[in-house]
Amino acid sequence: MNNQTSQVDDLRLVATPSAVNVAEMFVRFSLMEWSLRPLVPQATQVGRHLVAAVVDNAGPGVAGFLTVRLRLQGDGLVIEIEDEEVATRPVVSPEVAGARIGVVPTAYGTRLWSELALPNNMNARSVPLPRREQRRSPAAEALADEPLGVDPQVMQRILSALGGPQDFRM
Repeated sequence: MNNQTSQVDDLRLVATPSAVNVAEMFVRFSLMEWSLRPLVPQATQVGRHLVAAVVDNAGPGVAGFLTVRLRLQGDGLVIEIEDEEVATRPVVSPEVAGARIGVVPTAYGTRLWSELALPNNMNARSVPLPRREQRRSPAAEALADEPLGVDPQVMQRILSALGGPQDFRM
């Protein structure tokens, strides 16, 4: 089995109750973008469970940060939640929707993880990842005919205000 990671997407959140819903939207969006619709129900349930465990573990009045990470690796999707709270380890049930779940202490807190098998005997390399075009924004297109360079009068005013050299030439 090849355990090389083919794609990673992550999101950093404040560990408050709203993080559960935001994490669910993030998982849904990422899996839809990666064309992994069959995994959406199970992955969102697992993601919600793991984020809720971290949020429930957060101390009252002290909201730490957590990172939600999705990785396509080998023949599975790995869902990781990194909690930066070092004091205690979140309690999670070992199984949700048939997914194996683990809790690992790290130097900066705790990592909760779960690995889900990719559908239809797929592997990470066969997942059709989105292709992004190198195209300019509409604003950049509108300025395409503008000459590149710096207006010497603007630079002179900036340098004067900063107390720099009074004679700017290009």
